Amino acid sequence: MPTAAKAPPIPGLSESPSAIRVLGVGLDGALMHAIRPWAAELQAQIEFVTDLPQAVRRLAAGRWDVVLTVLGEHPDEDLHWWANALRGRTGAPRLIAFAHRPSMGLALRAEQLGTHDLLALPVRREELMRSLRRVGRGTSEIAVPLESTANEDLGRYALVGQSPAMLDVYKLIARVAPSTATVLIQGESGTGKEVVARAIHANGPKASGPFVALNCAAIPENLLESELFGHEKGAFSGAVARKIGRFELAKDGTLFLDEIADMTLPLQAKILRAVQEREIERVGGGDPIPIDVRLIAASNRELRDAIQQGRFREDLYYRLAVVIVRLPRLSERGADLALLAAYFARQFASQYGKHITGFSDRTLELLTAHRWVGNVRELRNAIEQAVIVADGGTILVEHLPDEIRGHEGSLAGTLSGELATLAEAEARHIARVLAHTGGQIGAAATILGIHRNTLTRKIREYGL
Repeated sequence: MPTAAKAPPIPGLSESPSAIRVLGVGLDGALMHAIRPWAAELQAQIEFVTDLPQAVRRLAAGRWDVVLTVLGEHPDEDLHWWANALRGRTGAPRLIAFAHRPSMGLALRAEQLGTHDLLALPVRREELMRSLRRVGRGTSEIAVPLESTANEDLGRYALVGQSPAMLDVYKLIARVAPSTATVLIQGESGTGKEVVARAIHANGPKASGPFVALNCAAIPENLLESELFGHEKGAFSGAVARKIGRFELAKDGTLFLDEIADMTLPLQAKILRAVQEREIERVGGGDPIPIDVRLIAASNRELRDAIQQGRFREDLYYRLAVVIVRLPRLSERGADLALLAAYFARQFASQYGKHITGFSDRTLELLTAHRWVGNVRELRNAIEQAVIVADGGTILVEHLPDEIRGHEGSLAGTLSGELATLAEAEARHIARVLAHTGGQIGAAATILGIHRNTLTRKIREYGL
């Protein structure tokens, strides 16, 4: 049989020692004839056996990276059989299963059983080669243990990092926290402004009091005043009862106002009065109410620029900026990225019941090369996704979000082998999350960040 011309070497598959070993089980002649030259293009070593007893003997005799097989009339039973057959085998071989009638429901069950990929028959060349390349990348990636992370634990929040930029932040927190001075925290979105605010509160004289946070940009303008100061019954249409505002709720504690630059000028004037006079008035009320709170404000904008543009009061700025803490971008924190990635990996591994011991070397390279426009928050979200989809102890390149992997390709491939539509990619991701939660809709909705009713509708829509 003539062999196909060799394609340019593929990283991780080009040399014999690292070439993946593939075992085809029960494939018909036409399928074997098609797959053999495709495997040769990848320089993969492939062997075919005709039945399960032969497959069991070959699996016991050596190391295999991939098993290719066709699911029969009872695909669920076949998937369960293979999951048990491959468990604990040398080299942890991955299963690529071909199905005559694939569905999202079958894909969901395949995910639950740890199947590497589920492909439709007839098999498409690019689809199978993409799947084999993913295995090849995994076998060529070297596991790097998680960095040891010493952090200041603040419940759901933590300060992690040892870079000079963060050391300066820690020193400033240590100096300002013991006082009751008003603090302004400035930094891009996702740099950890609320984490720093909580650290100041936790190490200050009002640590025993409440920490009350409000994102000013998240509250409609017509409701923000009531949210801050409260209102009396009948103060406006819909005010059917007295409401206690955030200033009062933060009594003897700390009030954290995030994105304060999004507040209107008239409301800024009322905040200024509250800070100066140490008292407030509820909307619709006439009696002043004394307040004893520490105020910490934050903004992702440069407030001096907002003053020049007439969008922020200069007198309020000087009231807030008694001490200014400026947070560095993640790209300015050097080796902190690996520490943060390790911290989040441990955090989410514990949350989702996974055993994550490290990142691959190539994963760390991609994490380091990424721009991180969303800073620490973007990194946190990326590691959460990676932990959820990881099917082993090491987070590989294939587990990272598409925007980080870039040219490495899309994880959201579909059963058709073509580029995914938005709906297909969404269905695939929902299937993965449902597989992780064991079909628990409430838990899956929480991970996906949508209402359970929305998730239920999408499950019906996609036939999951």
